[in-house]
Amino acid sequence: MFENPEIAVDDLPKVETVEWQDMDPKFARRKLAESAIAFVIIVLAVVILQIVFGVVLADNGAPRLIRTLLLAPLVLVVPLFAWPLISVPKKGYAVRDKDILYKSGVFWRTVTAIPFNRIQHVEKSSTPLDRKFNLASLQLFTAGGSGGDLQIHGLPARAAEKLRVFILDKIGSTLEKN
Repeated sequence: MFENPEIAVDDLPKVETVEWQDMDPKFARRKLAESAIAFVIIVLAVVILQIVFGVVLADNGAPRLIRTLLLAPLVLVVPLFAWPLISVPKKGYAVRDKDILYKSGVFWRTVTAIPFNRIQHVEKSSTPLDRKFNLASLQLFTAGGSGGDLQIHGLPARAAEKLRVFILDKIGSTLEKN
């Protein structure tokens, strides 16, 4: 006979007891480097646009347009460099016996839990910038998903590999020997 008893809210496990692992401190520096690259690209784009508009609009409209273009990098510099310092400390993960948790978000906070018995594939990846800072990302795929269901960026490369092996062991996969 099927039973489905109610559970009182007070009897649920306390989320506050989860010991969150912070992202690697190098992850904030990596995000700042990414922001610096984006800033350089924006500045180069503005310089190119100034040259093009300066030549094309050699009449009276060019100086005002050039001054307006100069404001773009100045307006973007603070958010580009402040956001990594604000957002990275809000991220974290926790590995428990039956699942993995990931939290993120500054304004809209989310906590994602993926049970190990739902995971079908685990992928570790790193960009050239990640490798420069010795970081990696872990992507977890579950049944029925078209893409990765959970992606954790900013893990130390060694910890990401250990976590990947741990999860594969948990889900019963056999590891390929490299």
